[in-house]
Amino acid sequence: MEARLDLFANPVAGKVFKHFNAAGKAITESSLPAATQELVKLRASQINGCGFCTDMHTKDALAAGETQTRLNLVAVWREATVFSDAERAALELVEQGTRIADAAGGVPDEVWANAAEHYDEEQLAALVALIAVINAYNRVNVLVQQPAGDYVPGMFG
Repeated sequence: MEARLDLFANPVAGKVFKHFNAAGKAITESSLPAATQELVKLRASQINGCGFCTDMHTKDALAAGETQTRLNLVAVWREATVFSDAERAALELVEQGTRIADAAGGVPDEVWANAAEHYDEEQLAALVALIAVINAYNRVNVLVQQPAGDYVPGMFG
């Protein structure tokens, strides 16, 4: 499989990704736990059908010490016992925020309130930004049919 557009060689894509990456750096440097960040990126990528990002964030999470069991269960987190209450709140928020068009009223107040019980304002801001950024990356990669499977942790920085 070959991508429809070479995002790595395209000057416009390069300029756009520079800004995406700057936003990602601000999120990474926040107090939102790194493990939660990887779970959120993986769950959004699964929902959006982004093979490239699913591959990347699974491998990055493993390289950072995440367990295979937890990664295997992200898609079925409601039935899994391996996630904390805070992680479950973040996974619910990413699902609602990613599937925003499916709910006429947007993200339900209960979902936001549950996340706010576990995360302070800085962490909530990072979580909201992370959901927006990973959804943007997912959409770009799905649009161009970016192939998955060859990612090596650390290859982009």
